[in-house]
Amino acid sequence: MEERNSLSARSAVLSALLGSHPPRLPARHLVRIGALFGVAEGTVRVALSRMVAAGDLVQDNGFYTLSPRLVERQARQDESRDPHTRPWDGTWEVAVVTAERRAPAERAALRQAMTALRLAELREGTWMRPANLVRAGWPEIVTAQCTLIDGRPHGDPTPLLWDLDGWAAEARRLERALERADGLAEGFLVSAAVLRHLLADPLLPAELLPGDWPGAELRARYDAFDARYREVLLRHLTDPP
Repeated sequence: MEERNSLSARSAVLSALLGSHPPRLPARHLVRIGALFGVAEGTVRVALSRMVAAGDLVQDNGFYTLSPRLVERQARQDESRDPHTRPWDGTWEVAVVTAERRAPAERAALRQAMTALRLAELREGTWMRPANLVRAGWPEIVTAQCTLIDGRPHGDPTPLLWDLDGWAAEARRLERALERADGLAEGFLVSAAVLRHLLADPLLPAELLPGDWPGAELRARYDAFDARYREVLLRHLTDPP
C-alpha cells in the first residue's frame, strides 16, 4: 500500500491532533498543516466547524482538542508504539458471543471493541488472542454480549487469525519509506501510515512470531524519525508566515 500524496482537511486535522501531546492545537497551526497539502484556509476552518458539530473536536478560545472518544483512539495509538505486554504462559483469551438478540449497532460496536482489544475472529462470534496483553478489564460492550474463556488450543491457530506475512512486508516497506521521506508533507504522510500500521499489529508473544519479525525495528525507527520530524514541524508551525 502506497501512502496517499494528499489528505483531506479532516484527515489532516485528525492526524495532527492524534500525533500531538496533549492533543490540542490552535486553529492557525491546523491551517498551516492543511496548507502542506494544498488545502485552503477556508476549507480547513469549515472542516473544523463540522468536526466540532459532529463531536470529534472541542473548541475553546481558538484552540481545538480531540473529543474524549478520539482521546481513547490516541491512547490506543500510543499503546501501539509502546505496548504493555506480560510474559505468556500459553493461555489464550476467548470471547464467544452468547447474547441471543443483538441489534446491528450492538454487533458493530462489539466488532469495533474486539479490534481495539486486538482479538481476531476465528469464526463468526468466536474471538481470541494470546493472553499476553496487560488489561485493566473488559469493556461492558464485550461482557454484555460474550462469555469469556481462558483456554489452550491443541494447535496454533495464529495462521487462521492473522496475516503475519502481510503485516511484516508492509512494516519493512514503511521502514524504507521512513528513510526516504523528504519534506514536511511526505514526512507527515509516512508518519500517519506507520501509526495506522502499528495499530494493526496483533502484538503477539515472541513464541508465536517468526524470528525476523519487524515490529520492534519499525517502532525504534519510527521513534527516531518522529523525534526529528516533530522538531522541524514545530518550527514550521511557529515561524512567522
